[in-house]
Amino acid sequence: MENSVSFKNINKIAIPAIIAGIAEPLISLTDIAVIGNVDENSIEALAAAGIVGSFLSAIIWIVAQTKTAISAIVSQHLGANRLHAVKTLIPQAIAFNFIFSLVIYATTAFFAKAIFSAYNAEGLILQYSEDYYQIRALGYPITLVTFAIFGIFRGLQNTLWAMKCSLTGAAVNVVLDYLLVYGVDGLIPPLHLKGAAYASLAAQGTMLVMALWFFFKKTPFHLKLSFNINPRMRGLLIMAANLFVRTAALNFAIYLANAYATDYGKNYIAAQSILMNIWLFFSFFIDGYANAGNAIGGKLLGAHDYKNLWELSKKISKYAVMIALILMSLCAILYDQIGLLFNKEASVLAIFSSVFWIVLLMQPVNAIAFMFDGIFKGLGEAKYLRNVLLVATFLGFTPALLISDHFGLKLYGIWIAFFVWMLIRSSTLVIYFRRKYLQKDV
Repeated sequence: MENSVSFKNINKIAIPAIIAGIAEPLISLTDIAVIGNVDENSIEALAAAGIVGSFLSAIIWIVAQTKTAISAIVSQHLGANRLHAVKTLIPQAIAFNFIFSLVIYATTAFFAKAIFSAYNAEGLILQYSEDYYQIRALGYPITLVTFAIFGIFRGLQNTLWAMKCSLTGAAVNVVLDYLLVYGVDGLIPPLHLKGAAYASLAAQGTMLVMALWFFFKKTPFHLKLSFNINPRMRGLLIMAANLFVRTAALNFAIYLANAYATDYGKNYIAAQSILMNIWLFFSFFIDGYANAGNAIGGKLLGAHDYKNLWELSKKISKYAVMIALILMSLCAILYDQIGLLFNKEASVLAIFSSVFWIVLLMQPVNAIAFMFDGIFKGLGEAKYLRNVLLVATFLGFTPALLISDHFGLKLYGIWIAFFVWMLIRSSTLVIYFRRKYLQKDV
């Protein structure tokens, strides 16, 4: 087990996970950048893409928590040399994800107008949001099955396969974004926002096809369903349910932020869309090391190797903070140029530039929170993660946002509230981990 927490082994999992992780927000960032530079109604289209993107992320993050649960169970059984015990669990978990995704589609696609009205969208922004979502929502079954398979790969300590799938999907999205949004003279009419939605759908389909190929060719599992429910299915669903609640609280914070930003005006929600998507991009980037913590942590727990578990927490935290500092430095150097990638409207850029420094300043704190999130998921500590997010959201973020709004801080207040949120998450996880797992190493 010594090699499990070596620099080489951690990065063997983390670096492909970083690349795979940033591919998903890169799809949204590409949509935002391409749409934000369309001449006609670019601010309204950018605002709609940001609102829908946030809602899609909320739904996918919530229902895709089975990916994390699958990864934790597979990695723990790998560490205990008992993979044979979860062979019937895998197809059952994938089938659950597929059926659940159909339910999500049926309960949201037909109520898109009401959903985005709740985000304070109206007029052209509401119309664009509804049209964009109706197409993007078709990707739920594709994405959730793909994520379940990615969870299996991570549990097997392999993030390279997911990286290859995600990179190919991102490349497909970039090419199709330009072709479908702007059109090609005499061949393809410009589809604007709908074109971006179709491009994303094609990218998701590409990733699923590749993921299935790796699943059948490279893993010891199959998709043959057994009518005898695997005894570990109950534990997987309980873990996933706790993570559902946790992620619902997380996305409530994001929803509240976007609802307030929309209420401040179209320039504010356009700037907030850029800020939020950059924040998500950074989060997925840093999350590569959290994925390593998830996969290796579960394996070490299965082997009862608490000494290396403690070493793992220190090493991946150090690497993640270094990544965060590098990202901060690059963005500080290119501070003004970054906003121009997404929109040329002076009023939007002025709002963006005035708040972006807060997003940068919080990155090291984010890094610590994400690292311990990943480790705790691998250890199966879903209940504690749930409780931390509920406290951070309803006793930290929400009061901070309401107080900031009362004093008219607008986007400043939104990102101050996010900073408070992340400080609570990071500090509580570090303290609990030290108390519970450090003493087991003694």
